[in-house]
Amino acid sequence: MQAKETLFADLVQGRAQQFQVPLYQRTYSWTEKQLRQLWSDILEQAELIERGEKANTHFLGSVVLAPSPQNDVTFARWLVVDGQQRLTTLSLALAAIRDHIRDAQPRDAERIDEQYLINKWQNGSDHLRLLPTQADRSQFAAHVRGPLTEQAAGGGVAAAYTFFRRKLVEAADPAAPQDVFRIEQAITSRLTLVAVTAERGDNVHRIFESLNNTGLKLSQADLLRNYLFMKLPTRGEQVYETYWLPLQDSLSNEELEQLMWLQLVLDGDDRVRRQDLYAAQQQRFEHGKATEQDIEAYISELHRSAALFRRLLHPEEEPDASVRAHLHRLEAWQAQVTYPALMLLLDRRERGTLDSSGTARAMSYIESFLVRRMICRVPPNNLNRIFQAVPGQLPLDVPIADGLHQLLSADNRFWPADDELREKIRKAPFYQFGRPQQRKMVLQRLEESYEHPEPVDFVAAQLTIEHVMPQSPGDEWLRMLGEDVADGETVEDLHSRLQHTLGNLTLTAVNSELSNHPFERKQGLLQGSHLEMNRRIAATERWGAKEIIARADELADRAIALWPAPLRGVGRAERSRDWHLAHQVLAALPHGTWTSYGDLAAFLGSGAQAVGNHLAGTPGVANAYRVLTSEGRVSEGFRWTSEDEGGDVRSLLSADGIRFTVTGAADPVQRLTADDLALLVTEGDDRTEDEDTAQRTPGGRQGEETRADRFFRQLAADDSPETVEAVRTLLARWEKLGGWIGHGAGQVTTSAFLMLGEAGLPGRGIWPLTLYPGGGRGGTAEVVFQHLAAREPFTERALRAELLTRLNELEGVDIPEGKLELRPNFRLSVLEKDRNRELLAEALAWFRGRWEERGTA
Repeated sequence: MQAKETLFADLVQGRAQQFQVPLYQRTYSWTEKQLRQLWSDILEQAELIERGEKANTHFLGSVVLAPSPQNDVTFARWLVVDGQQRLTTLSLALAAIRDHIRDAQPRDAERIDEQYLINKWQNGSDHLRLLPTQADRSQFAAHVRGPLTEQAAGGGVAAAYTFFRRKLVEAADPAAPQDVFRIEQAITSRLTLVAVTAERGDNVHRIFESLNNTGLKLSQADLLRNYLFMKLPTRGEQVYETYWLPLQDSLSNEELEQLMWLQLVLDGDDRVRRQDLYAAQQQRFEHGKATEQDIEAYISELHRSAALFRRLLHPEEEPDASVRAHLHRLEAWQAQVTYPALMLLLDRRERGTLDSSGTARAMSYIESFLVRRMICRVPPNNLNRIFQAVPGQLPLDVPIADGLHQLLSADNRFWPADDELREKIRKAPFYQFGRPQQRKMVLQRLEESYEHPEPVDFVAAQLTIEHVMPQSPGDEWLRMLGEDVADGETVEDLHSRLQHTLGNLTLTAVNSELSNHPFERKQGLLQGSHLEMNRRIAATERWGAKEIIARADELADRAIALWPAPLRGVGRAERSRDWHLAHQVLAALPHGTWTSYGDLAAFLGSGAQAVGNHLAGTPGVANAYRVLTSEGRVSEGFRWTSEDEGGDVRSLLSADGIRFTVTGAADPVQRLTADDLALLVTEGDDRTEDEDTAQRTPGGRQGEETRADRFFRQLAADDSPETVEAVRTLLARWEKLGGWIGHGAGQVTTSAFLMLGEAGLPGRGIWPLTLYPGGGRGGTAEVVFQHLAAREPFTERALRAELLTRLNELEGVDIPEGKLELRPNFRLSVLEKDRNRELLAEALAWFRGRWEERGTA
């Protein structure tokens, strides 16, 4: 057996060879969690390449190889005993890069193909440089050499390939552009592997077990603590009692590790990763030949900094009211990425070079930077790099707050100016971007700007975000909207365009009788609200497009006053983020789905005509031909933008799994709405407000309406008694299976979650369905495939596909496979049929059984 460190390029390049994954190996199983971590490592290495740093590489893991029985002297074949997940993932990433550049740089695309993916002169399965297990083989082959068929579109291999296609589009973001060839170089030449090569007769399974039986690993903080006290042979006991024990008592092990990392960043090392903390700090001590006094001084400084760090974790410990308010808001924002800048400010104040007023002003710039970017939908993917660089890049010739203002306004920081902020508040679907608590904080700050003499206690009030014009409007709402429809736009398009904009959103804790009723019935309750913004809404005579836009303009004025603008005159890139976001979401369209110009426009906060013009004039946009009219037809104005593209659009759509009706229109079941598109680019941990607050409904006091009561009252308002009774039967069957019913905190529209797991712990449970009252259009059951994709055992796509198949057995339910990563729904009225209730009960029993087996699989 031989073991040596190698690179992916060195492993797979060279003479004709093939890496074969044995048939007894499990199928490809990496989920988006592992893919996101790998992508982060790749981008970091690409950035180091851009800086010209050659020494740093990233260790990816081991690959155990053994000679294949089919090996011969002219064509080397290796069995991949361990490491197939890494090799498959890296190969798919390179296939995505090849396809990403194919139109613009066909020679480089061919080079990538021949260097890493195929054996050019071999035929059949030998053509592939990596040969996965039989279960993954057709999928992998289709993504490496085509054609992509409907059968090969699902599964983990397809999901990984789509992930990289989407991330490559995202990496071209002008706010943080990444050169695609540096990304290729990072994958092939900066990710190191340990290749363990067995000889014939070696026990490769014993090798595999020894490599993977690692036991409980020490944290970075544990390793560094052990190192520090080994360096204190005479002073260790006193230093431990004086500094380390209080430090350890004030912070958890994870928090202590974060503080140690922050200390390195504050010292100017803006490149160190938290997982490399121990090696980086050890290297500094060894390079400087640290004495016992140096080690003691470092631990003493950690002890001092811990008190400052605790204020970030526990803002109530901050003595200054203005600084404390900023820290509370940043904590609510979950702005851990800003910790390097915040620690720098608190440290400078502690040392006397900054006062509390300057600290608060500097924090207002940080808050504004985050809020304006979120409202204007700037991707957050580069925030870590921006704030980690603050201590080392802060100008030295100006006051600290001014220097931070200048630094955050610099080129490629993308801190939106007033005109962009105003436009996005008017047009962008605010409700679909950022995290729930971030959206709530923006509305809370806007309410506070009215400076009401009796301000609301936002903690005690338990306010939720509500749509004034409901998401499921009834006939009266549609008639009102019809008065505002412009030429070429339908009422549905206008509703889709405005429903999630900031002008249509408010905070409320009012009684749920608001539901989705006409505006006249909402006015009385809003008038009695303690929130000034609600009283102003109630004072209007109607609530249509003009009123929503007028309120958006008023809120924009307040936002501009609340959150300081960046400095003018600093070089800024052109505003191309909206189209970049369009390219990103189109690249992520699942196989077997299409969208319309209106849906894409509503998702972007743009207009359908502008979307059409952009797609018609921009070459190389992935899946542009899958944007159709609202009727599901190819637009008369559609044209291929380059000679490299082309072909019959309908044939291409059929190859992509799009079905057509008898009238020749694309199947509306496969259409992705603006809400569906938003889910395609939403990270898995961005839950909705109701999911964060879902809880088992306790018994209420006499006369008090419980969440369960509210749910059934709202359901009965729009659905037949037969549907309501069918839902009661469904929930009772679920509880008999051992599940429990959680209800969201929504007041205007509530919800019911079919839960398994621990009650009262948001994020700890799992549920297959969320039930919603209909708001005039009939209640729906939402199938939360997106939620399940991040929870075991349903991270395995085959299990989610099995759930979809079982649900589609219900008469009246037809969920396309292309929505397997989204949140499709079906009408609760289908449960009126006895057979449908039995089929759904069987599907739920199957779901619970798979969940129970997760610990023994």
